[in-house]
Amino acid sequence: MKRIAIFLTAAICLLGVAEVNAQMSKAEMKEWKKRIKQLQPEQYKNLLDENKAMKTENSELQDQVDSFDAEVEEKDAQVKELQTQIQNMRSEVAAAKEQAQKAATQQGEVVGTDGVVFKVQIGAFTNKEDLSKYSKNNANFDAETDSGVQKFTIGAFRDYWEADTFKKYLREMGVKDAWIVSFKDGTRVPIKDVLEGII
Repeated sequence: MKRIAIFLTAAICLLGVAEVNAQMSKAEMKEWKKRIKQLQPEQYKNLLDENKAMKTENSELQDQVDSFDAEVEEKDAQVKELQTQIQNMRSEVAAAKEQAQKAATQQGEVVGTDGVVFKVQIGAFTNKEDLSKYSKNNANFDAETDSGVQKFTIGAFRDYWEADTFKKYLREMGVKDAWIVSFKDGTRVPIKDVLEGII
């Protein structure tokens, strides 16, 4: 406790006698002068050394704070940049979904069977009810049977990339087995045969 009182005394002395004089009453001045006289030279030197060490430590801590502030500012800038990228990606995904949905829901636009046509197959089953009756009223839904296997496709696209976008949209909706199949002049052909001239 005595050491703290001595330190406070020395600190006040170091801040400037003129400022202290202007703020102290006569009684306070008398009290502080009495305390200063009680200080031994060794105590005064220790106070000055402690003050110097504390100023050095304070300066080092301030440098650390400045360094941390700079790091935080840099991290904040990175977070802001990443948030902008995420927002842009969300916008792109929303636009792609909208485009795929438009392609999937276009009514009255029937693609003929001449030339190359891409469809998205959503399943091939052996023991399922015959759904071919549903394909009669919907040009975008097709069912065919090959060697006892029923194959169901949705959509008809002239452009491979449009079909690919629709396939991805279906997979996002939960149709994990959706894939693209190709037809040439109404006959199913391996996709590699028709892609060579397109891609």
